Amino acid sequence: MMTKRWKLPAMFLVAICMGSLAADWKPVEGTLMTRWAAEVDANHPLPDYPRPQMARENWINLNGLWNYAIQPKADPVPQSWQDQILVPFCVESALSGVMKPLTPDQKLWYRRTFRTPDMNNGKRLLLHFGAVDWESQVWVNGVLVGSHKGGHDPFSLDITKAITNGSNEVIVSVWDPTDTDSYPRGKQSLHPKGIWYTAVSGIWQTVWLETVPDCYISSLNVQADTRRVTCRVSTGGSPCADGETVQISVMENGQVKAAVEGQPGETISINVPEAKQWSPQNPFLYDLHVEMKRDGKRLDRVTSYFGMRTIEVRPDDRGQQRLFLNGRAVFQLGLLDQGWWPDGLYTAPTDDALRYDIEITKRLGFNMIRKHAKTEPDRWYYWCDRLGLLVWQDMPSGTPDIWQPGNLWVRPEHTEEVQRSPESAEQFNHELMAIIDAFRNHPSIIMWVPFNEGWGQHDAVRTSEKVKRYDPSRLVNAHSGWLDLGAGDLMDIHHYPGPGIELAKGRASVLGEFGGLGLPVTNHLWGSDRNWGYQTLDTASELATEYKQLIQTLYSLTGLGMAAAVYTQTTDVEGEVNGLMTYDRAIIKLDESWLRDVNSKLYGPPATTLPMLLSSEKTPQTWKYRIGNPPDGWEQPGFTDLQWLDGPAPFADKKNPFYPLGTLWPEKKICMRRNFQLTKIPPMLTIQTAFNLDDLEVYINGVKVLDQEKDRDKLRGHTSRHYQFIDISEHVSALKTGANVIAVKARKNAEERLIDIGLYGTWPYPMEASTCSLFQPDLRNVGLAMSMPANQRLFP
Repeated sequence: MMTKRWKLPAMFLVAICMGSLAADWKPVEGTLMTRWAAEVDANHPLPDYPRPQMARENWINLNGLWNYAIQPKADPVPQSWQDQILVPFCVESALSGVMKPLTPDQKLWYRRTFRTPDMNNGKRLLLHFGAVDWESQVWVNGVLVGSHKGGHDPFSLDITKAITNGSNEVIVSVWDPTDTDSYPRGKQSLHPKGIWYTAVSGIWQTVWLETVPDCYISSLNVQADTRRVTCRVSTGGSPCADGETVQISVMENGQVKAAVEGQPGETISINVPEAKQWSPQNPFLYDLHVEMKRDGKRLDRVTSYFGMRTIEVRPDDRGQQRLFLNGRAVFQLGLLDQGWWPDGLYTAPTDDALRYDIEITKRLGFNMIRKHAKTEPDRWYYWCDRLGLLVWQDMPSGTPDIWQPGNLWVRPEHTEEVQRSPESAEQFNHELMAIIDAFRNHPSIIMWVPFNEGWGQHDAVRTSEKVKRYDPSRLVNAHSGWLDLGAGDLMDIHHYPGPGIELAKGRASVLGEFGGLGLPVTNHLWGSDRNWGYQTLDTASELATEYKQLIQTLYSLTGLGMAAAVYTQTTDVEGEVNGLMTYDRAIIKLDESWLRDVNSKLYGPPATTLPMLLSSEKTPQTWKYRIGNPPDGWEQPGFTDLQWLDGPAPFADKKNPFYPLGTLWPEKKICMRRNFQLTKIPPMLTIQTAFNLDDLEVYINGVKVLDQEKDRDKLRGHTSRHYQFIDISEHVSALKTGANVIAVKARKNAEERLIDIGLYGTWPYPMEASTCSLFQPDLRNVGLAMSMPANQRLFP
């Protein structure tokens, strides 16, 4: 794709300097800053053209210093202004120059002036807002020209009738309920702590003016596969006459590759000869030129671009559901990307900063980003398109403070969705579809994620079906984490630190969140007393060890059908220190080349992973067990356990929800034994476990392979919803062909005790097709494994 650095017209320079006191502006001191903060110029912050997907040459950037006032919500337009704020940075951010909170009983007001550009030949003037959080009203010269609800989608207003020659005044009011109401707000909170961050209110993306013809191109809907591209051109302004046509030209390296003419409003199809596919390895982009004409004379012209790719879920040659990009199974390893900045909060200080996170993500060996509970400016997706990074796009969650009554939160143990009010549901759906409309042309976006972890989850089945009908070119992840209702293209679980996997017939199995390994770095922290990770470590060496352990276990799970995984997270965010970078982006916590090499293992053929010893996750498995302390030699292969009891796992007390599925474990100590046979020894070994314990020891043939006291990093906390997988390949030598025995000793002093164990062997290469038939969604059913002919089984 050809790139163009937009020149700043003279009227742009006039507009941004009018009435500004840029020399007096400075960020609020005392907060953590990125290195790009020093590059912010109050005369023209974020000067790049904001909408690469539909670009015009004549535009005026209104970013810069505006007057502002904060006053009670019911008060009218301010008669005086408190100070100046740097747009487009939210009022709570240091880069705004204000850094004040906005409460739900207040309104934030903005004011600035601009001069009318050339309006000859019946032109119209559009006022564009990249995003304003949350409810905004806009006046031009005292005339209310429009309003908007929603903090994460762009909107435009035709202000032609309100302007005058010369100077014009624009005033914007903003009301933001944040977490006091059910409107989509992502991870913002008026009381930030833990996974909830500082609230963002007001203008947080570029504001700009654009002159257009009386009848103009208002939007493009561009969809491409690997052979053709379709484009539907919508128009705005005065109704177009019958004689209008649109000409669409596909450009490659400045040359016309294909061109077709059609009518506005119709879907126009263009075959692209010898089409180049878009992928993370080769993010090739075609330019798209669109002209609207009347009687052969050009009325309007915009430029765009597109990438040619397909995405689908279908079974591979093993029968496992995988994510296929351009007809090829591609494992997707991504980062959970919050998109927050210590100095700009929702808004990156500069376009270079915006690009940096994407570049680093690729350099560290990831091919995907899950944009979490937030949207980004169009230019962020442009850089993903251009640099080659797959995007799972979340819908920002909508629920009041989840710790308060009436919070619309589906907790992990719940089995039913929340009930939203009709108004709340309508607003959520309106914002969801507006976000899809705004960003659907970006080839990097391959998935929509309507709900995360039950936050405001309602009517997920219908919602996912609606999204799929509206945009069949992408996958739909109906509910990432927690309450799964069988909808969408994926079975997505969250497991910290994990990893874990759940299989579902006809859907790909993915790990939507895992990891969360925390490492606080002195002098690069948001605060000194709020820092935490899902597992907090002390050194980079420890972080590297634990990260590699997670990836090695994840690799084993590719053999069970794992199709994608999302590590938490790109950067530290406020009190969270589980980023691969510090919040200020100054430190990458792990060596780049080392991390890239570790991650690369996941992009080859899936492993072959087979059950050696089934857990009771799908089918009850019987153990020999004894309540209380074990006798001497209990862990050795030759020990006689005939006097022990027989019972199916899991072993749990009556307070644990797993209890009805297995055997009662009434006292604090238990010992378990089980025999199994092997005909081959795998090079990699993984334990599968569900546990809630104070202490655990696991022995294979008398060799201790897991000790909770020493392996706290592997057995953090407890499992609640999903079994955890733990790589113990360093102990594979404990296995032998023929008879083997596993012995388990567990202790839990308090209630809700739980233990179950399984073993899996992994080979780093594909097995023959007959053996691979074990890889079905019910692979843990012992009847399936034992029904295989003996000469085709690795495990008798």
